[in-house]
Amino acid sequence: MYNSSLLVIQKLLSTNAYLGHRIPTSDFQGYLYGFRNEMAIINLEKTLICLRRACNFIESIIRAKGHFLLVNTDPEYNKIVQQMAKTTNQSYINHKWIGGFLTNRKHMKNVQKHFQNFSAHSKFKDASISSPFDFFPHFRKMQKCFEGIMTHDIPDCLVIINANKNSMAILEANQLQIPIVSLVDSNISNRLQKLITYPIPVNDDSIQFVYLFCNLITKTVILSQSAWPLSRKSLSRGRRP
Repeated sequence: MYNSSLLVIQKLLSTNAYLGHRIPTSDFQGYLYGFRNEMAIINLEKTLICLRRACNFIESIIRAKGHFLLVNTDPEYNKIVQQMAKTTNQSYINHKWIGGFLTNRKHMKNVQKHFQNFSAHSKFKDASISSPFDFFPHFRKMQKCFEGIMTHDIPDCLVIINANKNSMAILEANQLQIPIVSLVDSNISNRLQKLITYPIPVNDDSIQFVYLFCNLITKTVILSQSAWPLSRKSLSRGRRP
């Protein structure tokens, strides 16, 4: 067990996951190892503990046939998040959070349905109009908002890549008591950090770590999904004839 943890920490070191900011917030101090050249150094042992807790929680959601929503607003991570969502069959938002997406769900469901119907059934007879983007300037913006949404149901959990850039998503999820798994950097505000159920202290500017994190979540989901038929078999075996 110790050797396994050591190997993971060495992998985290190679992604620069330990690099914090010059002035970390007060509530983040508990995740720090110390300072080097006036830069905060994140304690990777605590990062590893938080990663395991988050993965265990996501595993419990998937085993219960639940689903989560991936939230990212950093264009650099778009492809990673999109690939992860498609592989795991989960919903994602890769662009600016829409106010009321969770808390004004009835309205958002109607907007999403109208968008999907329009996208599926629109036909343009004019050869100069090759796509709905040419006809409706706001269509592209709508597409970016809803293209990754797989279901109209409220998610069982939010998985957030960059907490500081998604404060509105965190506030809405907290209002509805939806658990949140999120990467948190050393400059996250104390107010936001307190609202995150499963914070993962890390340098969220490290694309290598984001890739590692998404790969870990993907494997967790796939393994959890593979247990579904086994669970049904074991249940049927346990029944009396």
